[in-house]
Amino acid sequence: MLPTPAPKFRYYDAVAYKRAQRGRSVAYTDFLRTGKLERREWNETEKRYLTYREVAEATGRRLEQAGTVTHERINGFHRSIRFPKLIFHRTLATMPHLGYCHVTVSNSRLPQHEDVQWSFYMANFYSEIGDGERFFAGISPKFKRMYFAVAIRPAEAEGRLEIDRKVGEDGVLFHTHDPKEAMKNVLLLGARNEELRKIIRAI
Repeated sequence: MLPTPAPKFRYYDAVAYKRAQRGRSVAYTDFLRTGKLERREWNETEKRYLTYREVAEATGRRLEQAGTVTHERINGFHRSIRFPKLIFHRTLATMPHLGYCHVTVSNSRLPQHEDVQWSFYMANFYSEIGDGERFFAGISPKFKRMYFAVAIRPAEAEGRLEIDRKVGEDGVLFHTHDPKEAMKNVLLLGARNEELRKIIRAI
């Protein structure tokens, strides 16, 4: 059996560590002021390393909070545009501090496509959108977030969906790091008449 490779990243609780460091500073200041040194558990100042599962859970909570805020902003634009709230997330197995969140799903009429079902996502990283099994083609440090929508269709496996590669650019309807541009694109997908689309394009 091959040895299990060492994890690429190590994570620690930075908030707890900083609090402990502040506590240590306060103790030193008290000693200078009073001449008394209280007994403290100095090992509290050591970094507590987190498991990948703990990191993934914390990342998931932040992603879903951001997804909920994004959904509220989209639905608050115009009373005629309403999207269902369907929030769930996934984190990257080897880098659990990174992940993406599904925000909503809907249907739209697009040029050359009468009825397209699509899903809107946001992520706390930026990458190119690939094809085939490797959907995220290289994570880039250039931007810290990304928004994208993909056309979807029922998969051969019952109860599952897959990207409809016949729609858009290999299934991708839009892909951006700009939250304003993302909102405009989602709203355009949800607008039911040209008058409303003109208003959205002018934002």
